[in-house]
Amino acid sequence: MTENLKPDQIIPGDCLKVLAQLPENSVDMVFADPPYNLQLSQDLWRPNRTRVEAVEDAWDKFTSFEEYDDFTSGWLSACRRVLKDEGTLWVIGTYHNIYRVGAILQDLGFWILNDIVFIKTNPMPNFHGVRFTNSHETLLWAQKKKGAKYTFNHHAMKALNDDLQMRSDWLLPICTGKERIKTNGMKAHSTQKPEALLYRVLLSSTNPGDTVLDPFFGSGTTGAVAKKLGRHFIGIERDEGYLKIARERIESIETAPEQVLKTPNPRQQKRIPFGTLLEAGLLQPGQRLYFVRNGITAIILADGHIQSGELAGSIHAVAKSLSNGAPANGWDCWFFIDESGSKVSIDQLRQQIRTETG
Repeated sequence: MTENLKPDQIIPGDCLKVLAQLPENSVDMVFADPPYNLQLSQDLWRPNRTRVEAVEDAWDKFTSFEEYDDFTSGWLSACRRVLKDEGTLWVIGTYHNIYRVGAILQDLGFWILNDIVFIKTNPMPNFHGVRFTNSHETLLWAQKKKGAKYTFNHHAMKALNDDLQMRSDWLLPICTGKERIKTNGMKAHSTQKPEALLYRVLLSSTNPGDTVLDPFFGSGTTGAVAKKLGRHFIGIERDEGYLKIARERIESIETAPEQVLKTPNPRQQKRIPFGTLLEAGLLQPGQRLYFVRNGITAIILADGHIQSGELAGSIHAVAKSLSNGAPANGWDCWFFIDESGSKVSIDQLRQQIRTETG
């Protein structure tokens, strides 16, 4: 099986047995939505006296914390073996289990990079009124080896968030409506995750062509989003009903065109010094630049530096000083007046040179 393993498939069976057969260091990322050990001590009833559906599936039943910890340690260890050294792992949970999972992650040598709070815009109320409504779940994002180079598409996340750095609190609706898969009018899977959540996870920490492993595949949300975004997937699922649902769901998904899947990283682009714009005649010594804050200007010096009042230096150094020492990228901070009289970012000239020089 290890020699003929192909991506984009759902493997039936127990995750521990299947993971033991997968090649070592073979996947780029793991996303895991494990059992939460979530049984309720008593029924919940809505104000209209209808019963709230709890997670009562056999796969979520454990006799003790020790049994759950052994189970968690087993599947995390197995995932660590198949994860590439530069790979990362995401795991989602609630207050019932996520703290135990986090401790075991650290004990096994994973290094936690972030915890993300998935804040539900439409949570289930606490009808007993004896404690706060539980309106979030927590995701832990960890790398296999501390200090290893890992994928984080920072600029893609900014673009997804109106060009603002994305925070660790994600306000998203739970899975409802047409997205919620049903069988005979009932939920097909009690803990189906919204595709919007997996969209952020995969876009942030994988690249097109990467392989994502989901050891608790369920209704196939990870595979559906992976296929949509041009990523490969390997799913493990032991429930025949879920297998059928996931396969049918993923077959209906179309992958986005290759040209729209790229997430350019400016750090990997060709470096263009500001002085190159002068040498190319796109800007002139003595020309005035306009800072992102109204009323502040600078003059371009012949050596490629700029001067604003008594401040002189690179476009980055002057921008930083004008921002009270806060980090500043000069390419984003300075503008010039073009022939039409419009203010234009100097970064457009940099991109022009990159295009012309290949």
